[in-house]
Amino acid sequence: QVQLVESGGGLVQAGGSLRLSCAASGIIFSNYDMGWYRQAPGKQRELVATFTTSGTTNYAFFVKGRFTISRDNAKNTVVLQMDSLKPEDTAVYLCSTLYRGYNYWGQGTQVTVSS
Repeated sequence: QVQLVESGGGLVQAGGSLRLSCAASGIIFSNYDMGWYRQAPGKQRELVATFTTSGTTNYAFFVKGRFTISRDNAKNTVVLQMDSLKPEDTAVYLCSTLYRGYNYWGQGTQVTVSS
């Protein structure tokens, strides 16, 4: 059974930093691409960053230069380091992986950035 559990969200002032972590179980973690998404109230879920099995990272334009995705295959975790946070970054952040044709999601962690 695939499980993804996010942690690390919270309330931070604009310009601050947060570090999100996602722990995966039920999969051979190193074999799968991992991604971070976010969803703000009343908005569609959007891709934030991905880290492929080949080591390639990709970022949405609105976080490039501010967020950094990393993964530790030994610990089955993917981390999103978020710096220079803006109020518009406020959202629920979720990690995800595609496993056997199905998208698995964590429960999400709330990030709130105050102005």
